[in-house]
Amino acid sequence: MTRLVVGPFNRVEGDLEVTLEVEEGRVARAQVNAPLYRGFERMLEGRDPRDALVITPRICGICSISQSAAAAQALGQAMGLTPTPQGAAMAALIHAAENVADHLTHFHLFFMPDFARPAYAGRPWHSRAVDRFTALEGSAQRTAVQARAELLHIMGLLAGKWPHTLAIQPGGVTRAPGLREKTRLQATLRAFRRYLEGPLFGGPLEEFAALDCLDGLMAWGRGDVALFLEIAADLDLANLGQGSGRYLSFGAYPLENGPVFARGVWAGGTLSPLDPGQIREDLSHAWMQGETAHPLDGRTVPDEAMAAPAYSWCKAPRLAGQSVEVGALARQVVDGHPLARALAGGGVLARVAGRLLELARTQAVMERLVEGIEPGASYMTQGKLPRHGSGAGLVEAARGALGHWMRIENGRVAGYQIIAPTTWNFSPRDAAGQPGPLEAALEGLAVGGEAVPLAVQHVVRSFDPCMVCTVH
Repeated sequence: MTRLVVGPFNRVEGDLEVTLEVEEGRVARAQVNAPLYRGFERMLEGRDPRDALVITPRICGICSISQSAAAAQALGQAMGLTPTPQGAAMAALIHAAENVADHLTHFHLFFMPDFARPAYAGRPWHSRAVDRFTALEGSAQRTAVQARAELLHIMGLLAGKWPHTLAIQPGGVTRAPGLREKTRLQATLRAFRRYLEGPLFGGPLEEFAALDCLDGLMAWGRGDVALFLEIAADLDLANLGQGSGRYLSFGAYPLENGPVFARGVWAGGTLSPLDPGQIREDLSHAWMQGETAHPLDGRTVPDEAMAAPAYSWCKAPRLAGQSVEVGALARQVVDGHPLARALAGGGVLARVAGRLLELARTQAVMERLVEGIEPGASYMTQGKLPRHGSGAGLVEAARGALGHWMRIENGRVAGYQIIAPTTWNFSPRDAAGQPGPLEAALEGLAVGGEAVPLAVQHVVRSFDPCMVCTVH
């Protein structure tokens, strides 16, 4: 048996190290290490609870709106506040725009450039991948970056700035859009739809969103999506890095009548309600002191001795003792989309296709939210901070389920815990020896003699890690 340490990974936000034990050309065991400790949870202790709205978005410059939404929801629950219907809708629109921009960035800048590598020269699709997706030079990348920048005009109109806005508050949003803003938002989304239906999908988004089986997906012969599917078929990405088939979604974009994409747990081919009380953070293989606990009772105390068997700063979140995969695929499976359900348990193809499916579906969601803007309506409700209380903010970032748990004592933050999507997906083993989702997906993988095997990179990137969000 040989030991291979892979990392650092390029095109990954933050530091990541993967240790592989390889036997007869296959991964027998994988250990995923988040080697950077940050300490945001400790920074919040003793502060005014409202400081969470300022500090937590700075965990990440990619998903800062997701952190804002989670912090606002946690604080709002502690205050007993419910956002106004229009405030909730605008918060959802801001959040959806960030997630869509993230999906676009992942596909064009993080995932597809690997297929332009010289190692794939000679494949029938390689020259097209080079033309479209070579890092910093590909023609698809240039148009995607421009389309993303124009989409993010939504942030300027509704959030004031991005990243690190204070527009999302416990009672709604700070900006009340009028008729002029509504018209400009509609124009922005029309332009973005033209881009999506042009170079990326090559056809109507509603047609892609209506796909209901794997054969239908693989027969989609248009746009850059078709090039991805051709590559996926040639390299058998459907069977690369397969998952457990256990998925969690906190429910995306909460509105007056419930979330746009449903909340729940999918396991064993069955959808079940989510009980957040079943979440525990296992510390057995993390460089942390303390016991396994629910996040409301959890602590973040670094173990500076970094003693074995621990091998990561990342805790191991579990739901009812089980590891679960989170992300766009998980959201769409829990929401009941037939194509996502057909892809459940799949590997690299399934995860990337899940993000493309969500791109197509979320465009229509954003258009409906803008159409529903009511100039002159109330976009914010006020409330008072409690002396004592607690709250949880459970939202969906682009990469999956994000949770903030806050305890307030004597008007100050007594405890704050964050479980990010990459914490779920890139967790270490737990006390029962159960690997995290990425570790399990890597086991059994065939690897060659490369320093950083391409197959490993494809699996890692299909989860789209944001390591700076992982450890606090």
